[in-house]
Amino acid sequence: MKIAILGAGAWGSALAISFSAQHEVHLWTRDGAAAQLLRATRASRYLPGAILPDPIHVEHDLAAAAGDCELVIIATATAGLRETAIALGAVSSSPALVWACKGFETATGELPHQVVAQALPSARRVAALSGPSFALEVAAGLPAALVCASNDAAFAAEIASRLNSARLRIYSSADLAGVELGGALKNVIAIAAGISDGLALGRNARAALVTRGLAEVTRLGVAMGGRPETFAGLAGLGDLVLTCTGELSRNREVGVRLAQGQALDTVLAQLGHVSEGVASARAALHHARAHGVEMPITEAVCAVLFDSCAPRDAVQQLLARDPRSEV
Repeated sequence: MKIAILGAGAWGSALAISFSAQHEVHLWTRDGAAAQLLRATRASRYLPGAILPDPIHVEHDLAAAAGDCELVIIATATAGLRETAIALGAVSSSPALVWACKGFETATGELPHQVVAQALPSARRVAALSGPSFALEVAAGLPAALVCASNDAAFAAEIASRLNSARLRIYSSADLAGVELGGALKNVIAIAAGISDGLALGRNARAALVTRGLAEVTRLGVAMGGRPETFAGLAGLGDLVLTCTGELSRNREVGVRLAQGQALDTVLAQLGHVSEGVASARAALHHARAHGVEMPITEAVCAVLFDSCAPRDAVQQLLARDPRSEV
């Protein structure tokens, strides 16, 4: 299968490396100088130690990359999804399209499938690719499992089957909204887990945060149209556990640094990668209030991020909540 991957950051490059073992891959970047350097060195600055295999075609021309591909995968950050989908529409009228970004669009609070429906309405066969996956490990060929979700169950199953490999196992799902919500909301809980770890509150506290975090992710996810079982799967629990505990998690690292007293602007400037959880936290709280869903961990994260609440004070406020039934 001929695949175009739009976005040569860490995740796009990792997917290109993984899929190139079985498919013809064209990796596109909007930056002409970056494309030229990547062709020459085959080394991505986003993936230390990873080398792009020679068969991967590095492109700067979007038409050359995606014009006649069987599948297009948008692997930009969520902030770049709308612009990229609009540009894609100029070179391919109705592509089979998968996006591999997570989170809410900052300006609108919308999920990726809503953005794509507006930016590229002619695309009918569309899906999201999500799940617990650090780009560096996927690029290294370490085993991982993802889920491909579409409202068109047959399309999700087809793409999952064609992309599946021995090292990157792909499951299918018909719960597009649920998979996207799991991928967006877990990043907010990961910031909370990072704050807990940064304050050295211990493994018990982290386990409690992950568990109660999953409860509030599920509450909002179901209220917004997701299926309960999705949040117990790869895009829910799986991605939540990885992002809350893994040393490679950017969102967890944001929380750790905030707990150590760094200002948010400083943290984001030094991180060098996008932290989707910061933008998603505000959108998640907005959606929670609109749906009447209680999300105390998300509220605490927003208080730290946007209202100058000290991390330790936010933790104390959570601990001071009245006891209640777990279910």
